Amino acid sequence: MRRVIAASAATAALSLPLVLSTPASAADDASVVVVHGVPGLTVDVYGSADDSYSADEALLQDFEPGTVTDPVSLPGGTYNLAVFPAGGDPSGDPAIEATGVEVPAGANISVVAHLNADGDPVLTPFVNDVDPVAAGEARIVVRHTAAAPAVDILAGGEPVFTGLTNPNEDSADLPTGSVSAAVALAGTTDPVIGPADLDLAEGTSTIVYAYGSAEDDTLALAVQTIGGLHSSPSGVPSGTADLPADRTPFALTAIAVIALAAAGATGLRAKRTRA
Repeated sequence: MRRVIAASAATAALSLPLVLSTPASAADDASVVVVHGVPGLTVDVYGSADDSYSADEALLQDFEPGTVTDPVSLPGGTYNLAVFPAGGDPSGDPAIEATGVEVPAGANISVVAHLNADGDPVLTPFVNDVDPVAAGEARIVVRHTAAAPAVDILAGGEPVFTGLTNPNEDSADLPTGSVSAAVALAGTTDPVIGPADLDLAEGTSTIVYAYGSAEDDTLALAVQTIGGLHSSPSGVPSGTADLPADRTPFALTAIAVIALAAAGATGLRAKRTRA
């Protein structure tokens, strides 16, 4: 049975060697990172101006779960993309498809391909808070993107964010230093993910994603870091890391961005085939 998942508040974008619209100036480029948080779904990504995808023109191949891309500057404009299971025929039905997508210039966004609370694959964009932090402080952001009930985020074994549900987030500015973070079901202190040691450096935002499925025992963490927040409200994102998987390097012309928030954009749908 095929289920169609609609993402009414999200649109999609793709970092392409082929620009599908008139580029904005570099100062107006969006900065976008994508997090792959759908266990068991390795994908190929294609881009096109006319929804015709050629098997020998994949922009990204074998994009694996647990991967966080490096940030990429994306000119504002209109983009099409299709995401297919890795090695699949791009003339068939894509796992995720977006057409005629308007990408707003100047945005700083992280996008997660993940499971919703019911276990269906969805695309959720998060607009990153890049306001400056005070001297000697860092920002920590936690995002629930797992097929799991409400959770508490623990630091040093104590709950610091409570009752977080998919696909919501919470954040705080804290003194710099090392924090041992874990995820537990709401109201408990027995970790279901982690603990993982986080280094909260001055002037950074550390974003922690809980992804995977509690039912399938695939829960994991991914971590993204944004730097430059001690001096400018438009800090440039730094490199990223993911837990527990190793980072996968990408060629500069083959970094895919799966979704982007934009008011009034249309044409996004996500498809999942189930037995």
